[in-house]
Amino acid sequence: MSPVFERRLREQRARVLVRAHGYRQRRHAHGVWLRLWRVLADASAAYAVSSEDARALVAEGHAVQPVGAEFEPRKLIVTVPADRVRTIACAVPVPIRMGGALLAAPCLVLVPFDAASPRTGVQ
Repeated sequence: MSPVFERRLREQRARVLVRAHGYRQRRHAHGVWLRLWRVLADASAAYAVSSEDARALVAEGHAVQPVGAEFEPRKLIVTVPADRVRTIACAVPVPIRMGGALLAAPCLVLVPFDAASPRTGVQ
């Protein structure tokens, strides 16, 4: 075999291994990223809060999103009205996108779109 052909063969094998690893990781995720995107699509704002504040919100009866339990380490994701979030002193706004700030926060509070908002199509 020529050296050029051997190099191209090694490069192709490396690409195949990387692609196979990516497919395997997506298969093991069992759709968790899609479920997280769906939850984030319904939110108008996101906030990182302390675990104590998040547990207090859960104790008040606010909805916990089950997708947070599928991550390792687990995330507590709670959906709360905007009025209630304004009363949390330590709430730090987080951009609603799959970025480091959102994924690093162990406890998230999501504010749903207002039902009368033109964004939801309900008048």
